[in-house]
Amino acid sequence: MLKQRVLTAVVLLAILLVALFSGPKWPLAGLLSVFAAAATWEWLRLSMSKRYVRAALPIALLVLAYYLYGAYLQEQAFYLELGQLSTYWTQPLLLISPAVLAYWFFGVGFLLLMAYVRRRANTLVLSIFGVFAVGVCWLALLHMWYGFGAWYLLSMLALVWVTDTAAYFVGRQWGNRRLAARISPGKTWAGFFGGLAGAVLWVLGTAFFEGSFGAQLVAYWSWLGAVVFTLLLASMSVVGDLFESLLKRRARVKDSSQLLPGHGGVLDRIDALIPVAPLAAFIAGPWHDALFVG
Repeated sequence: MLKQRVLTAVVLLAILLVALFSGPKWPLAGLLSVFAAAATWEWLRLSMSKRYVRAALPIALLVLAYYLYGAYLQEQAFYLELGQLSTYWTQPLLLISPAVLAYWFFGVGFLLLMAYVRRRANTLVLSIFGVFAVGVCWLALLHMWYGFGAWYLLSMLALVWVTDTAAYFVGRQWGNRRLAARISPGKTWAGFFGGLAGAVLWVLGTAFFEGSFGAQLVAYWSWLGAVVFTLLLASMSVVGDLFESLLKRRARVKDSSQLLPGHGGVLDRIDALIPVAPLAAFIAGPWHDALFVG
């Protein structure tokens, strides 16, 4: 099992790095689209009423077509140097992104606080939210990729990875008080604060390298502001992880799917990223520039 898990992780990382640094923009845009559609399918399987769950695949395929065409239009805008943040095709997702983030803070925050895991509830609301939440994340990543480049995107993704890894090792070593026992018994307060510390060290360390997410964050908000916003982003990565755990407990499943051998599903791997990417895009990314600069 461990060998399979490691092999899958190595293959996925290799594919990501090749897409990031191969030269053309479209391979990574296509990869993001496929992964986002797969995550949408998995989310709907967890959130939809069992009566309608068969509709998850057709919806995911429609979403995939939307993403691929949106990525194609973004590619055209980039190479024609049109200077467009969002094409007409993806403009609705950009407009709805503040509402999606608001629901992450207040709607999801309330659900996690209540920690009601006995059965599926609010299936329609959570399903609609899932489609838009993944879509807004996809758009944020796409705009980061076309607007800010490989190092920025990779260092932003690594913020989520470092948070999760630091939380795991610190929690394993010193964790005894559970963070959300009814939702995810393995998470501890020690792990939570360890994850926050790891994220801050990563962002401040990479801030010395031009073009990184950390450098952009410091340039916009100063060193103190960078620490504050990093703590917020790292906290939201935990929210994303816990929320997927809540959905899985309601659906009575261990993994979101078996698409990734040894890892479960795509959603299991990107759950923490879904609320972080759009928030990062507003704080120190292309959406920040659109709001406050352009």
